Amino acid sequence: MTEYTEEEQRIVAYLRDSVARGERYFRAKTIAEAIGLSSKQVGVRLPQLAEKSDDVDIEKWSRARSTTWRVTPE
Repeated sequence: MTEYTEEEQRIVAYLRDSVARGERYFRAKTIAEAIGLSSKQVGVRLPQLAEKSDDVDIEKWSRARSTTWRVTPE
């Protein structure tokens, strides 16, 4: 089982719940507002979680003004 920090647990739990409701595209700012972290805290952890998450598949999707992440169930 993958070991997560407390902040990573909060991010993965939010993504897992959101994906279960059918959402697929996220920005760090949106995640941060929902779970009470800064967008920088979330943005730094998403690439790390993309490598180690067994719960959801996290993929850098596009970059316009801010990076959009595509998240799908594993």
